[in-house]
Amino acid sequence: MARRALITGITGQDGSYLAECLLSEGYEVWGLARGQANPRVSRVRKLLQDVQLVRGDLLDQGSLISAVEKVQPDEVYNLGAISFVPMSWEQAELTAEVTGMGVLRMLEAIRVCSGISSSRTAAGSGQIRFYQASSSEMFGQVRETPQTEITPFHPRSPYGVAKAYGHFLTQNYRESYGMYAVSGILFNHESPRRGAEFVTRKVTLGVARIKLGLASELRLGNMEARRDWGYAGDYVRAMHLMLQADAPEDYVIGTGRTHSVRELVEAAFTAAGLDWERHVVGDRSLHRPAEVDLLCADPKKARVQLGWEPSVSFEELVAMMVESDVKLLSDGGDPDQDSSWP
Repeated sequence: MARRALITGITGQDGSYLAECLLSEGYEVWGLARGQANPRVSRVRKLLQDVQLVRGDLLDQGSLISAVEKVQPDEVYNLGAISFVPMSWEQAELTAEVTGMGVLRMLEAIRVCSGISSSRTAAGSGQIRFYQASSSEMFGQVRETPQTEITPFHPRSPYGVAKAYGHFLTQNYRESYGMYAVSGILFNHESPRRGAEFVTRKVTLGVARIKLGLASELRLGNMEARRDWGYAGDYVRAMHLMLQADAPEDYVIGTGRTHSVRELVEAAFTAAGLDWERHVVGDRSLHRPAEVDLLCADPKKARVQLGWEPSVSFEELVAMMVESDVKLLSDGGDPDQDSSWP
């Protein structure tokens, strides 16, 4: 009998790649969807025809219990979140409710449906396994570089704070109830399916527009911020591997190499055969209220214990995204509607 997985955030970048990964492994895959009217739901159905959808909302405890009872999953991947960091200042309360409290509601749904009432229970083979999408943004103003599984957190945004809450809550349910619950502390991971609001897509879409004569400049904020950027398709493999391990543990996932936004820009314009200095304009209004200057992963634990390694280099990733966006715009696509689903 095929293993069954339930994914929240199925309509996002990671959800789509994870669904493809699990389908290739022979899983029966279900995605949590707030409503069928969501335009992204139709894109999921088009791209992932073998994925089944179940109604549910991270803001509604009862709907999550109903979804878990209906699906009866072996594994739950909680990827749903308000994930655009700048937006978390504008919608701080909603970010806390979805990105933070949503973790509590899903853990409670699993606990209730598993019949775990009190005290610690031994992890059994039939237990629902839970993956929480933690984030490198939890490190924020970093205490050490590179960051490991035991580096202290100092989040610098409502998003990072909400992710830290969900991370510690996942640990708490593991330690208090004996649940198989793990967190993957994923560093920045990108792809042609990344939302157009994120800096990587903003850059590659800007380059594509300039390449095609649709624009002449690209406005950006802090060019010196450094990130550990990898390919989303690689990172979802790590999520799956975490839930196959004998014991539930948390893992840092990243490449171990950093690049500045300036280097991202240079790589993207180079991939299009353009000179970035002729087109990029600095804009102070695009800086964050509290900037995170440097994030760099130490993925040694994942490499040693899970056998996970990234397969796509930074340069290959950027070139892939530029090529995809040039094709998208050439074909008359709308980045705000279907750019995440080439």
